[in-house]
Amino acid sequence: MTLSLTHAHGDRITVAHEATGTELFSYVYRPEAPWEAPKPYLHPIRTLSGGLVTDYRPNDHRWHKGLQLTASHLSGQNLWGGNTYVHGEGYLPLPEKVGSMAHVAFEDVAASEDRAVIAERLTWHPHDGELWAEEERRIEVRDVDPHSGSWTFTWTSAVTNRRAEPLRFGSPTTHGRPAAGYTGLFWRGPRAFRDGRVFTAGATEGDLMGSQAPWLAYVGEHDGRDGHATVVFEHAPANDHAGEKGTHPAHWFVRSDPFAAVAPSWAFHDELVLPPGETLARSYRVLVADGAWDREQVASHLEGLSW
Repeated sequence: MTLSLTHAHGDRITVAHEATGTELFSYVYRPEAPWEAPKPYLHPIRTLSGGLVTDYRPNDHRWHKGLQLTASHLSGQNLWGGNTYVHGEGYLPLPEKVGSMAHVAFEDVAASEDRAVIAERLTWHPHDGELWAEEERRIEVRDVDPHSGSWTFTWTSAVTNRRAEPLRFGSPTTHGRPAAGYTGLFWRGPRAFRDGRVFTAGATEGDLMGSQAPWLAYVGEHDGRDGHATVVFEHAPANDHAGEKGTHPAHWFVRSDPFAAVAPSWAFHDELVLPPGETLARSYRVLVADGAWDREQVASHLEGLSW
């Protein structure tokens, strides 16, 4: 079950499962094109058998890169990348609104027999480079299970507002476009995963856009090889969902057409306002599995895992 880690300094960190010889993912922190709102991302992410479950710079949205933390509308700036949505005018090229998230330093980079950790400090910036936020990020690989053909990683981010005024997290939906609440942790699936099966912990299937549930699963079929893969996104129990005082509810942004995409949106229907000096903390677990899992299989497996 041994995990190994390779660090190409200034570029990426790659975590591999030695028993299968599979590179589970690469964490790329080298800055890329300014118009894409440079930020670290995970790509490629693979199942234990090597099946690819992420896309990179697809022709419809060049700034979609595997799995990354995004902020499509942040106090008038775009840390998502590409064009910016303006109500009544659509998506416009507004380079003066495109910001970035920058790697500062790694606090911990390590791998052992059954766990690998990447702990990083980052800064968030508008287009002019001012410091708007500091982030502490931790990505931890665990629960590698060859018997079920699955593995998991957790992603935890704590974002602290360093402005003298509130940071306002929004989305195209909070700015007038229906069913476009993308912001927060965002996954772009491979082109082959279009029209995949999506389901949650609840009994209802169908259009899950904007719904709430502890977890959401996406099942897609590979190109270039036989078989399917299942990717599950789960909120940590500490995340807030009810919208009680001092909290903010999360809703799922999910598409299977015209492409595969999932995000536990921070600002689907309403803006999330982070006062100066305060910290927004969120944790998620991502399960990556070979095969087409069903609801019962996902639920049973998640119940056996600990945070």
